[in-house]
Amino acid sequence: MTTGVWVLGDQLWAEQTALQSCLLQQSQTPVLFIESLHHAQKLPYHLQKLVLVWSAMRHFAEELRQAGWAVTYVQAPDFKTLLLDWIQQYQISELRVMTPTDRPFAQLIQQLNLPCAVTFTPSNRFIWQDEEFKQWASQRKRLVMEDFYREGRQRFNILMVGDQPAGGRWNFDRENRKPPKGKLTLPEALWFEPDAITQDVIDWVKQSPACKDSQEYWQIEPFRWGVTRSQALQVLDFFVETRLSEFGPYQDAMVTGEQTMWHAMLSPYLNLGLLHPLEVVQAAERAYLQHQSEWELNSVEGFIRQVLGWREYMHGIYIYMGEDYPERNWFNHTQPLPNFYWTGDTQMNCLHQILTQVKETGYAHHIQRLMVLNNFALIAGISPQETEDWFHAAFIDAYDWVMQTNVIGMGQFADGGMMASKPYAASANYINNMSDYCKGCTYKPRDRSGDNACPFNFFYWDFLARHYDKLKKNHRMFQILRNLERISPEELQVIRQKAAEWHGKEGGGKKEERKEKG
Repeated sequence: MTTGVWVLGDQLWAEQTALQSCLLQQSQTPVLFIESLHHAQKLPYHLQKLVLVWSAMRHFAEELRQAGWAVTYVQAPDFKTLLLDWIQQYQISELRVMTPTDRPFAQLIQQLNLPCAVTFTPSNRFIWQDEEFKQWASQRKRLVMEDFYREGRQRFNILMVGDQPAGGRWNFDRENRKPPKGKLTLPEALWFEPDAITQDVIDWVKQSPACKDSQEYWQIEPFRWGVTRSQALQVLDFFVETRLSEFGPYQDAMVTGEQTMWHAMLSPYLNLGLLHPLEVVQAAERAYLQHQSEWELNSVEGFIRQVLGWREYMHGIYIYMGEDYPERNWFNHTQPLPNFYWTGDTQMNCLHQILTQVKETGYAHHIQRLMVLNNFALIAGISPQETEDWFHAAFIDAYDWVMQTNVIGMGQFADGGMMASKPYAASANYINNMSDYCKGCTYKPRDRSGDNACPFNFFYWDFLARHYDKLKKNHRMFQILRNLERISPEELQVIRQKAAEWHGKEGGGKKEERKEKG
């Protein structure tokens, strides 16, 4: 009777702590890693995402070998064939798998019908346990992130003075919305050169027919991401030491050519399981306590809100909502995703800049994702499902649990308001205020109906007009709809005609069949 362990690609260092705690004998416990080529073709995933996951898996497998574990590491066409051979070879009677975060992958494992018992061990990758969130949510008529965040601050004693928040306030968002005016001195990011293992993965991905769909869209080099627990910790320390103190004020700002600003660049490592969110939050809090006389609280609170608040909340919503959540489409948006999301070829400079950056790195910060990429898809009436598939394919930190809530819920308001109190819809005015993109653009950010009208403008007003009856029931939309009502019928007709003509000329994208992904 032998117990074996299957390590999944997004559970790396988290699985190490689980192995240490389950009292298995290293030399007598087979441990399996599988690179499934079929799974990697569910979507045209970013080439750097494939390199990151597979290189991190190979590095972690080698660490386990060095520690005395009996590791099998195989690249295979699919999961099942290899699993059956491995189970037979090692006479596995019980297969242990840390509970997958992504629902489709848990279903995949259950459908394999393996000839041994399958035990899902509890996931240790989040601060809140699944049942804790479900219990919290079940006691509320409406789920509000701010309520959840404050509960988390108190429950885990983060930035608290007794039972009160440090600084006398829970929320410093007002101080954290500065536009990028004047000359900003931006910090360097911490990147790494590929080692031999990573270079082997890069070389294979570049030429493999299994990655041909991804090769059509994404840039693989330079690949500069960390791939080990040690490197992830270096990025965390670097952020705390060089960026955290100034993170807050400009966390929503966007600047041409500046890919990282003051952002932490930790999401790929958190989502792979190389870092635990609580250690990240506590590192930020410790640094603040050591530098209280020099640092402003708003930067540290703003960062901790992203991890202890938004990240934990998004995961909680994912496990709390039903399986139909990814198919929701409250506005009934059905336009195809424009092809320029894949190529970056568009005259809208904001989209061109961000999409080019994503093509090169697989990364964009949260406001670039929410208020430009998601915003345009929302106001232009793009299918939420096509939009979510693109986000899942494009980003280096993307997983099912991440993108369902961030795109279907927050970005596209396709759940009708379960995640957000109103749609995150905005005209070019927001982008013009919070970035320098409009300065180099063909379109005019203050024009909504003229020859050089920015598509963000005419789509914004067209969106409000299309969904007026639905939106008027939301009290937070009252003033916005009053502004719509002030537009003359003649101008509104021009605006709506421009939106319709744009779809006819540029809106036709590549519509792909949705696949089950994980």
